[in-house]
Amino acid sequence: MLIRRPERFKTSEITDERLYLDRRSFIAGAAALAAAGCQAEAVQEPPLGAPLPATRNEALSFKEPLTKWKDATTYNNFYEFGVDKDDPAREAHRLRVRPWTVRVEGLVHKPRTFDIDELLKTFPLEERVYSLRCVEAWSMIIPWVGFPLAALLKRVEPTGAAKYVEFTTLLDPEQFPGQRQALFYTGLDWPYTEGLRLDEALHPLTLVTVGMYGRVLPNQNGAPIRVVVPWKYGFKSAKSLVRIRLVKDQPSTAWNDAAPQEYGFYSNVNPEVSHPRWSQATERRIGEFRRRPTLMFNGYADQVAHLYTGMDLRKFY
Repeated sequence: MLIRRPERFKTSEITDERLYLDRRSFIAGAAALAAAGCQAEAVQEPPLGAPLPATRNEALSFKEPLTKWKDATTYNNFYEFGVDKDDPAREAHRLRVRPWTVRVEGLVHKPRTFDIDELLKTFPLEERVYSLRCVEAWSMIIPWVGFPLAALLKRVEPTGAAKYVEFTTLLDPEQFPGQRQALFYTGLDWPYTEGLRLDEALHPLTLVTVGMYGRVLPNQNGAPIRVVVPWKYGFKSAKSLVRIRLVKDQPSTAWNDAAPQEYGFYSNVNPEVSHPRWSQATERRIGEFRRRPTLMFNGYADQVAHLYTGMDLRKFY
């Protein structure tokens, strides 16, 4: 029997009931949850991780109140851990983040495998307060800690043939129970992959992220290393990365492969192009009562609109 845990945020607060169908209905994972014998246990506020000092980049930071730590760490989409919002926090203890390496390869002159601790020592860390916008029409304000992806790509020297960047998440069903197809049918092919055009990847806003709230990145938020692309819907910001590959052709990506009519390769935040189940005209900032208008490119239009000059953003959604 399916045991559905009570939602901490009412469905009606997140999106219009006429449009609302939880992404879980799309992935048909409910029956698997019953098989797993899940128990309705309230998830606890995760403890703070180790401090991770960084200098705030005020020029690239939102000037809005931060989302509460508990909300940012217990209300997550990370299907490798499970399909409910609190599954990532509940199952996060399974993920081992040391040792951990990231391979950067493909169309580059100097392919390398980076140890996570080497990356932490090599690149100066900065804090950036970004808006995180989910395609489910809710958002958060999170202070991420990391360094520009462009700085990492510069180390491997992309060749002139490189046009796109592909990101790959760890594949390990023992650590990620959501990757066990017999347990959770997610509709996604594992490992999770995402991609950007090379100019998007090199944009100063695109952040390799290793922490948040001045602490090391919690497992449920994509530890030990992820990417954050603030003008795109959250699923474009791949978590728990093990490989970054530069390629010539547009890479296939997890959600686009699963439902191309719903999840485009670009997936820029766009209030004028609604998802079939979620209007994108407004959004619910977690922690607020009223909905607010969604901003083009999630409020980063001044910085990124030029990347898409001449493109039909209804066609290339």
